Amino acid sequence: MDDWLTRHGEHPALITAAGTTTYAELADGAARTARRLAAMGVREGDRVATTLPPSVAFAELLHALPLLGASLVPLNTRLTGEERRWQLEDSGARLCVEEPLDGEEAEIEPRPAVDLDSEHSVIYTSGTTGRPTAVSLTHRNHTASALASAWNLGVDPHDRWLGVLPLFHVGGLAVLLRSAIYGTTAVLHDGFDTGRVKEAFEQGEVTLASLVPTMLRRLVEAGLERAPALRAVLLGGGPVPRDLLEWSAQHDFPALQTYGMTQTSSQIATLTAAEAVKKSGSAGRPLLGVELSISDEGEILARGPMISPGALDAADGWLHTGDRGRLDGEGYLWVEGRLKDVIVTGGENVACTEVERALEEHPAVVEAAVVGLPDAEWGEVVTAFVVLDGQPSDDLIAHCRERLAGYKVPRALHVVDALPRNAAGKLLRRELVR
Repeated sequence: MDDWLTRHGEHPALITAAGTTTYAELADGAARTARRLAAMGVREGDRVATTLPPSVAFAELLHALPLLGASLVPLNTRLTGEERRWQLEDSGARLCVEEPLDGEEAEIEPRPAVDLDSEHSVIYTSGTTGRPTAVSLTHRNHTASALASAWNLGVDPHDRWLGVLPLFHVGGLAVLLRSAIYGTTAVLHDGFDTGRVKEAFEQGEVTLASLVPTMLRRLVEAGLERAPALRAVLLGGGPVPRDLLEWSAQHDFPALQTYGMTQTSSQIATLTAAEAVKKSGSAGRPLLGVELSISDEGEILARGPMISPGALDAADGWLHTGDRGRLDGEGYLWVEGRLKDVIVTGGENVACTEVERALEEHPAVVEAAVVGLPDAEWGEVVTAFVVLDGQPSDDLIAHCRERLAGYKVPRALHVVDALPRNAAGKLLRRELVR
């Protein structure tokens, strides 16, 4: 806190719907929040959950907890009451902050320097394959992630990083943490509103942003044509459809594919602006401090200082991501889908993402999802769900036959209005097989 006051005191720390908050004001608010938490019994080693929306109050809580040696558990605000109760019990949180804190303040002793290996936050995974899992991230994890991102993107003292991703996901929380570590400004929106984000881009209000592909598609459909101040837009949360990459190249829109997950404190591989066209479709090369490897089964393995210690395999010391991929001769990572996103039909393996890419090459297909449904004869059959843009689409199966081996061609195809996704924009395949 003292460092912020001496180096960045009057620099904007946050811009929210409530206005601009300087680092001096944020430091004061965080210290006040820490005293109120102490009065409520929060002590070193405790976990504190929250459902606060993106706001100054959330940022104050985020930066107050380290003053007490406590850690943050941001809860998914879309959870049902039962789901929330389970996460509160599972995390062991002492309390849940649902409103900005007020009331009694206790005296607290100034803490010495933070132990970088102590727990900073507990973030629940997106739950794309089942019940969410708690991931414990340390101060060192978040700091290493911020430094690796800065190494790739650079830091301008006047950067304004737009945060529209949920703060209960690591990609959203990273915007707040990186901005604080850099001494730059986080621009927080309470959720993604296409018109508001389009305006922010077109008016030059932000220089950096973190989005998922679905958000970029909505901006393109809304007529986004210019973003004069943008240095980079990180696109994560899943594969980026080819048409969005082509649009970005044609409009000089600095969209950079990135790869990461909760266990890696956000991104661990990202393209640079200079590589966005040359290596379109790749997630880029490993960031500073990251080691990547591909197992004999084709699984992406990772290790580095930003990876949760609890996520590293005890036997080999690598994070087993569960994703399939490859590294090309220049060290660029190409993500090819989840290991378990493989359909076994008649003894043949079919990668869901390969069929999805073939479908999305059709001009009428906005996006596609492919799953395997049980079948008495074949074990599983390839089944596709597609969102269309209104163009004729009677030839989709023939389109696939031209591009895929016969056993990979969908046996059934369903047109839907939208694909099920979680708050981070990740496809929820399990919703399609119910």
